[in-house]
Amino acid sequence: MSKYNIAVLGPIPRDHITTHRGEVIEKYGCATHTAIGLSKLLGNEGTVHLVSHVRKKDEQAIKEILADYENINVANITSDQDQGDVISLKFLDQNNRLEKQTGFMNPIIPKDVKNLLHCDVFVCVPITDYEVPLETLKYIKKKSDATIIFDAHGPTNTVTMTGDRLVKFWIDRDQWLPYIDVLKMNLEESKCCWFEKEYHSESLVNLHDGSTEHLPEFANHALENGVKSLIVTLDSNGGAVFFKKEGEIYHERVKSIHVDHVVDTTGCGDSFAGGLGYGILKNRTDYITATKYANALGAQRTQGRDFSVFKSIEETDQMILETYGAV
Repeated sequence: MSKYNIAVLGPIPRDHITTHRGEVIEKYGCATHTAIGLSKLLGNEGTVHLVSHVRKKDEQAIKEILADYENINVANITSDQDQGDVISLKFLDQNNRLEKQTGFMNPIIPKDVKNLLHCDVFVCVPITDYEVPLETLKYIKKKSDATIIFDAHGPTNTVTMTGDRLVKFWIDRDQWLPYIDVLKMNLEESKCCWFEKEYHSESLVNLHDGSTEHLPEFANHALENGVKSLIVTLDSNGGAVFFKKEGEIYHERVKSIHVDHVVDTTGCGDSFAGGLGYGILKNRTDYITATKYANALGAQRTQGRDFSVFKSIEETDQMILETYGAV
């Protein structure tokens, strides 16, 4: 039996990507980045259980890719309803992109995880608002002692009938917070999570102004409502980590790991979530070290177009040592 068991919940979309340099890439994304990054870090120490729903025509190809990783269990990747995400991404620059979604995974519901309640950590990486429902988090919380890591990318994004993927306010946020232990998001998503009760039309949120003034207040709210740690990624500025220490809210900025040349940023957030999962697996309350592993996997993800970018625990620890001076 594996020393560690970690579940990854999320879609495995068929991605059609046009980079900001005009290159075209087609690959499977999202939860594959999370699972494979974790797989490389765990080695023979544990098993990654990937939970997803896919199209029938994608199932074999996805499982063939994952077959290269002996510690990834694919038994919970199913195609019963023949539904899976299909997404087109066109990057305008290194970080900003236009998105279309034309295929939709059926949600991951409690019965999909009923055989995984022995897992130590659940890493949930939804990319659209329906994929990992609140009822599933409630079920995990009630039935297991696992730590739940949740990416706010899901509830802050929706898809229209014309396939446009749009950001939105996470209006029912407070119903979710008690069932999330580690809440992860980027800066733009954090602005979808901390909103006024009412706006004048001229004062609506500017997602891309780079401001971080709202983060301490949002962190205080999240930590008072059940979240153990809020972690907000800030691109090249690393990650802002909030948690309670001796009854007080503690905040630390964990700098990013520098890379000389960025090839492809698709999946960086999903990879970051995988690094968090590994760090939390090793120490449930060491959010700073977990963020260092998250930064390392995010940096690795930028270095190529395929999954060979992910490194072993020894190589990843060396990256962390070179950047932070200690693991």
